[in-house]
Amino acid sequence: MSVGSAPATSAAAPADGVPSRRDPVRLAARLSPLLGLAISATLVVWGLQTGVLQSLENLQAFIGSLGAWGPVVFLLASTASVVFPIVPAGLLVIAGPVLFGALEGTVYNYVAVCAGSLLNFLIARHVGLSLIERIFSERTVEKFLGWTRSAHFTRAFALAITLPVAPDDLLCYIAGTTRMRWRTYVLIILLCKPWALIAYGLGISALVLRYLPW
Repeated sequence: MSVGSAPATSAAAPADGVPSRRDPVRLAARLSPLLGLAISATLVVWGLQTGVLQSLENLQAFIGSLGAWGPVVFLLASTASVVFPIVPAGLLVIAGPVLFGALEGTVYNYVAVCAGSLLNFLIARHVGLSLIERIFSERTVEKFLGWTRSAHFTRAFALAITLPVAPDDLLCYIAGTTRMRWRTYVLIILLCKPWALIAYGLGISALVLRYLPW
């Protein structure tokens, strides 16, 4: 599917001059950060009241007490946050090494982020721009759609996935609307994602553990 073949208008656009009803997907995308913030604040309050967040040892002991459910819940939450950003995926990437240790946490980050990124591509390939423009702002989408018009888009995409500075989730959706082959996309994600996760996840989590008063 090429960019040119994707729907050019938003699903929420009015027809015949009659305002359409509020788009539930667009509304959910706008409210989801507030929901994520509320959930995070609730968990912090609960952690402080129960003593789980009083020290790193307490936190890791609690995660360990969950058994296999700890990694399973983390993997599901991290994968979901890549597909639909209720909680910024970057926060969970930092949390991985803190909760599970440097090696195990990085492996969990890699599995979850790669799974979410592959889902983004598949969703965009089957739905097109109509859904993407409902989740992200049209200005942001148009900005990065300009990349797809370059003959060097594949290289630029690979570089963006390698560096922890670009909006990876959006770029993965946009890549699904281009003529990029599934095989090429999978190779880029699997080979380039580790470097961003190591630089961002391990780097920031190390700073958090060093300066957080635990």
